[in-house]
This record gives sequence, structure tokens and C-alpha cells, in this order.
Amino acid sequence: MSQKPGFSLMQPSANIEYRTLPDHVMHDLGLDDFCKEISGDATERRMIANVLSGISSDPSVAIYRQQIFGDIFRLPDLRKNLMELFDRIRFMRDFSGMHKPTDEEIGLWHLFDRLEDLDSYIKIVETMKDCLSDESIRSDGLISLRDYITGLYEDAYFAEMKKDIGELKMKASDVKSVTLGINVNERFEAVSIGLVSVNKKPFKKSGIVSNFADAIASKDKIRETSDWDGDLHYQQISQEEKTGILDSMKKEALTGVATVQSATLFDGRSASTTVSVAADDAMTNATYYLDNVMNKMLGSLVKKLRDTLTRYADVAIMNISGLVPEFVYYIRCAEFIGKLKEKGCIFCEPFPESEGETSMDAKGFYNLKLAMKKENAGEIVPNDLFFDQKHTVYVLTGANRGGKTTITQAVGQLFVLAQGGLFVPAESFRYVPCDCIFTHFPADEDKTMDLGRLGEECVRFREMFSQTTDKSLLLLNETFSTTSFEEGYYIARDSVKALLTKGVRTIYNTHMHKLGEDAEDFTRESIGAGAASLIMRTEEGKRSFKVALAQPEGSSYAKDIAEKYGVTYEMLVSES
Repeated sequence: MSQKPGFSLMQPSANIEYRTLPDHVMHDLGLDDFCKEISGDATERRMIANVLSGISSDPSVAIYRQQIFGDIFRLPDLRKNLMELFDRIRFMRDFSGMHKPTDEEIGLWHLFDRLEDLDSYIKIVETMKDCLSDESIRSDGLISLRDYITGLYEDAYFAEMKKDIGELKMKASDVKSVTLGINVNERFEAVSIGLVSVNKKPFKKSGIVSNFADAIASKDKIRETSDWDGDLHYQQISQEEKTGILDSMKKEALTGVATVQSATLFDGRSASTTVSVAADDAMTNATYYLDNVMNKMLGSLVKKLRDTLTRYADVAIMNISGLVPEFVYYIRCAEFIGKLKEKGCIFCEPFPESEGETSMDAKGFYNLKLAMKKENAGEIVPNDLFFDQKHTVYVLTGANRGGKTTITQAVGQLFVLAQGGLFVPAESFRYVPCDCIFTHFPADEDKTMDLGRLGEECVRFREMFSQTTDKSLLLLNETFSTTSFEEGYYIARDSVKALLTKGVRTIYNTHMHKLGEDAEDFTRESIGAGAASLIMRTEEGKRSFKVALAQPEGSSYAKDIAEKYGVTYEMLVSES
């Protein structure tokens, strides 16, 4: 049967390189809180975080994911039906015995239980086919999956499997007896044994005289073939009968078949469906010996059938069950973003581009973490920002609690969510995907004991800088601010110049206003990339939470605050 190995809803092809964002980057961007809000299941949260943190600069990945997410988001019935199907798959994965170790003692009851499992697997394929039959599906990923599932369903191998299971399927409680065929040698010793039939009715004892008469019948009653036509008498052989077994075996050899009740046959093990019997002159123990042989034969038969059924299940469902986590990623994110939209939050489909003079153009964007906390979406202040050749490094300044960290996080969130294929919190968002995102936020005290705060910051920055490219995104939050202004400015100035030589898209959130004032000088000294001063604007001394391209307004903001609280020189002196 044709298969599509490695089918994925996360990447359009196998030859794509990814870089993984460390946990501290996800934390700095507030995306760990996003994952917690999406799902209460720890496994699902980790899986969602793993997808989001896998970054590729190939636009085809973002486009492929975004198309699939669009279908999942637009089709709530598809989400509902798929989740119901996945619940069934999870239950079977957790409780099915289809993949139990092959050396475990098993019996016919185990086989029948597995037949039920495989019948459910078949129904899963059929249900998946129905789920993907929606003509509203437009994404290449889901259309390809639909074609694969349809091909699987229409494949002759799958049809054969359905037919086999339909014929084999029965309940263990229906089995009342098992018929075995015994081959004997010239001394009427059992040399091999095999299964003739599994029966819904128990054998009933026939009269001793009748059985004896048949057993010593004339030679013309000896059968020419080993095929059984149903003309069979039953002679019970139990473990309690320690004598006379040789005579019984000799008599039954005339028909070539012996039968036993099924109760004693269900926990053997062997390597093949036909068990060879070693020569044994100690025939006084033949009853016990024959019982063991039959047990082994049945265990072997069940194993062979189970191995066949397991291969069926692998073909029918393994690729589908492997896609469950990927589907869950899209479904959980769609449900959560849908709830935020119902609350009034704006989301848009991003537009990834392979290259361009403008490597990011975001309009009306906001911080997702802030939106999750706000009851009233109308209180959120949106912003506009872009990256291009002249605006590669932004030096962002403004008042404390004015929104500098919030907007720095928001820019990182846009890239991570968009490259994860999701809609983003903005009115519009065009971007060239980044190959990695680096964050340099203040470190915890316990991480700086050996080097000191400034030493730790320098080491971290150097490590990040060595890994950045012109496709990277670097977000700096109060970097080099743990020392004196003079020392911090000296290090920050050289760092900005170095970033311009690489053309790394950067937002440098800082209180060092002079760094922003010198942005034009940095641009004149650079070849290609440029730096710009970005401020969190204030209006009459109040925080507006809006960004603007302008020179730092630290002194004017301080003056507004001083006048508001009456601490200018004139105001203080006039009151004395």
C-alpha cells in the first residue's frame, strides 16, 4: 500500500532548518503565560511551546502553517469532530493491547479483544476521511492529508483489511470449543498438531458404543484427505484420565482429528502455528503432554494473528495518530484566539515575505499578554512600527512604567506567533521571517553571583551577538544599566555600532537617553543599516503608551512631572 512517510502539518518539506528558542526567551516574551492560558494539560502546553519555539526563516513554513490554521480557525465543526476523534485515539493508545510485548502469554480472548481494537482503527480512518471531506478546506496541508487518507481508504490493502476483520470479528464469549487436527506416525504417535476450527457450540458426548464402533470401523472409512467435512464424533480427553490415552489416540487417528474443550487452551506460547511433537516413549503422561502441545499451538496461532493485525494497525493509523499533537496545536490556539476576538481583541493574518526593503511593517499591534489580562479590550493602546534599512536599530526611551518593556515584548510576540502559523494581535503585519530571536532582559540575582551584574550582561551579550545575523531579531531590555551611566553608555554605544555592522533588527529599551540622542551619529558612521531614536510619548506629563520617532524627551518629561507635583525651583521658592 502506498504511504506518505513523515507527513507533517508543521513543515511543507523535510529539508528545512530550524533554530530553537530557549525557555528564557519564551519567558521574556510572555509566551509561557500564553501557553498556560491555551491549555490546562501540561503535555499539550509543552507541545505548543515546542512548536512556537521552533524558528525557521523560510517563509514557506509560515505560509504552510498559516493556511492550515486558517482552515482550522474558520471551521469550528471540523475542530469539534477532530477532537472527538482524537479522544478515541488517545483512549486506544492508553488502553489498547495491540502493541503489548510479543513474548507475553496470550490467548484467544486477547486476540478477539485486539480484533475489536483494529475494528476501531478502521473506523478512525473512515472518520478522518469524513472530517476532511469539507469542501471549505483550502490549505495545501489539509488537502494533501485528505488525498492521503482518501488513497488509504480506497487502497485494496485497506479494503482487504476491512474484509478480514469483518470475517474474523467475534466476541470471546462466543467461543465454546476449539477443534484441533493431529498428525500421527506409524506408531500412532502425535507428530504435529494444527487448528481446524473455532466453534460457537460445545461438543457433546456421544455414546461409548457409538464412538467405539466408529473408531474400529472398516478401512473404507479411513479418510483420504485431512479436510474435515463436519462428520466428527467427540471423545473427551481430560487431564484426570491418566490411563488409556494411547488407545484413545490410536482410535482417533482413524479420523485424523481430536477435539478438546476450549477452557484449557488459552495461555500458551510457541513460535509457529504448527507445533512439532518430539518422540516420547513415556506415553503414560501423554494426556498432560498433549494438553501442553495444544496450549502452545494456540498461543502461537494467536501471536501470528496478532502480529498481522498489528501491521494492519500500523498501516491504518500510525501516521494519523502521529498527527494528533500537530492538530491539537492548531485547535487549541484557534479556540483561544477565538475567545480573545469575542472579547474585542483584533487579530489579523500576517504576510510573510522572503525579502524586501522593509523587513517588518506592523500596524495597530499590541502585547498579547496585556490583552489576556484586560477585561476591556478597548483599554489596549495599539502602536505602529517598522524595520527597514534606515531603521534597523531602535533606541527606545521613555518614563518608567510607560510601556517600553510591553512594546518590546509585543514585537517579539508578532514574529513568534506569525512564524508559528497563527493569527497575530495587530491590524496588519508584513514581515521577513527571522532565523532566531534573542532577548537580553535583566538576569536574576542568583545568576550573577560569580561575574557580577555587569559582567554577566557582557558575557550574555557577546554570546548572543556572535550568533546573530541580518535575519535575526534582538530585543534588549535595560542592558548595561547596572553600572554607572558613563560605563554603561560606553559599552552600549559600541554594542549598537557592532549591531549596525551586522544589520541585526534590534529594539534597545534603555534609560540612557544620550544613546537615543546619538542615534543619528551612529547611522552616519555605519555603512548600510541605520539607528533611530524611538520614544514612549507623553502628553501633558501623562503616559500615552504610544511610540513615536523622536529625540528622547527625558528632560521635558521630568519638567512636566515636576510642575504637576509642584517641585520646580520657582514653585518651591514661591511657597517659602
